[in-house]
Amino acid sequence: MATNLYFSQKVNSEQNLYEDIVIESLKMYGQDVFYLPRDIVNEDRVFGDDVPSRFNSSYKVEMYIENIEGFDGEGDLFTKFGVEIRDQATFVVARKRWTDTIARYDNDINSVRPREGDLIYLPLSNSMFQIMAVEHEQPFYQLSNLAVYKLRTELFEYNDEDFDTNVAAIDSIEQDYAYEYLLTLDSAGGGFTIGEIVNQTLSSGVVMRGEVSAWSNETLQLGLVHVGADDGKYHEFIPGRQVIGTTDLDRLGTKAKATVSTTAEDNQISQNEQNTDFSTIGADFLDFSEDNPFGDPENN
Repeated sequence: MATNLYFSQKVNSEQNLYEDIVIESLKMYGQDVFYLPRDIVNEDRVFGDDVPSRFNSSYKVEMYIENIEGFDGEGDLFTKFGVEIRDQATFVVARKRWTDTIARYDNDINSVRPREGDLIYLPLSNSMFQIMAVEHEQPFYQLSNLAVYKLRTELFEYNDEDFDTNVAAIDSIEQDYAYEYLLTLDSAGGGFTIGEIVNQTLSSGVVMRGEVSAWSNETLQLGLVHVGADDGKYHEFIPGRQVIGTTDLDRLGTKAKATVSTTAEDNQISQNEQNTDFSTIGADFLDFSEDNPFGDPENN
């Protein structure tokens, strides 16, 4: 026979009560995190990835870390390439809170649910996690309702993404680890602003662009990240030519400008690499003087 008509789990009042209890529990036992939606800049439709991703916004919301004993995953591993940290975590967020806080109509998010590839910043451990999968049916239809999302994440590895979220702890990731060009200028040029775009026009007419990551009036050093050219090809900044900012120094349209004296590159990601050390140490115990290391010594 069919189910009893007098006992139904699809009562709106009970479903709303259940959701409210879940939200209250997450507020009591959860952590405040920042949700960062990924902005697709130039999607590669062959490989399905987007190398120059941007994160221009962040939304604060409470989430619960499912494993209370620590992060999941393989933890800290010592490999032949160095130390790798493979932490994982499962975050639980209420659907109603995600909709009201993140996916509401005045936010620049088109998805109706959390998306794979978006980031979650956890201030508790100063860690950034990337969403790998979204589970939307656990717990399974309690009171015929789905109240939460479970976000399965892995520790995020920075790959020259652009962060402009106006949250200092998050934006500092870009300033600390992005591939940086250092330009020494001949003058202050009115002063450059962190985050503004500066241009340099080459003799060929190609325009080089970069985002200001650092500026010092004392050393006249200008740090640029996310450097590129308007023709999509590889070019470098040239000494002897001006770099011009895009921010108005006054209301008359005055821009900061100065001539480049010297250029240098500062790959902050590889500062901890030990390739040179390994090569030097390896040369001490690897003997390449043998002509035939697999034959008899007297036949060499």
